Amino acid sequence: MSELLRTCERGILRVTLNRPEKRNALSRAVLRELKAVFLAHAELPDLRLAVLGGAGDVAFCAGGDLNDLAEIRSPEDTEAFAAEATAALDAIRFFPVPTIAALNGIALGGGAELALACDMRIAAAHARIGFIHATLNISTAWGGGADLMRLAGYGRAIELLATARTLSAEEARALGIFNRVAAPGATFIEFVDAFLDPMEERLPAVMRALKAQAVGERLARPVLERRPGDQERFVATWASPAHWAIADQVLK
Repeated sequence: MSELLRTCERGILRVTLNRPEKRNALSRAVLRELKAVFLAHAELPDLRLAVLGGAGDVAFCAGGDLNDLAEIRSPEDTEAFAAEATAALDAIRFFPVPTIAALNGIALGGGAELALACDMRIAAAHARIGFIHATLNISTAWGGGADLMRLAGYGRAIELLATARTLSAEEARALGIFNRVAAPGATFIEFVDAFLDPMEERLPAVMRALKAQAVGERLARPVLERRPGDQERFVATWASPAHWAIADQVLK
């Protein structure tokens, strides 16, 4: 039985971790399924956005499922697991359209890494995020440490990683980790839909072009190396009938 819910309507892929009784913790099976779902939808031509959330109103994702991961003890098994988990998050990081983590509650440890694998993060007022790995005497390994340093700056990121402090939604927003935070008492589904609404009007080709630029930035590719691809995508969108259908209206 799948522990992910997924729908794909009006150009939006919605994926929900559906383990509320375990605070949507990440087992190896869930990580494999996350990778498979995002890879399976990557080539859909009408896709604009992907939204990743968690079932319930307590947790987006509480991290790795320690019961499931308890047998991973040797360096060899640990290395294989880290590679598998990183590949799952990379399927989200490098998904060809923008991705949004909708944090309905806590995101801790591996759950924080999962949230930062997305391009944007929006959160309920009671949501919290914490890179709490150090409390278990481990470091980040799924790419989340680098993501945090990119968003918050390496000085703040090292502080957060070393102290394992859990941030409130407003603290995370102030640091640039969260894009938006819902007002207290707001209906979270309505808040998410309102955030998505203006982006739903964008053409899939435009959203793919924007995401390609984001991937280049995330991978720290040199600007001159990225420029030909950026220009090729601009030419394709500029020369499209969809662009001129709007531009000609402006010219009248």
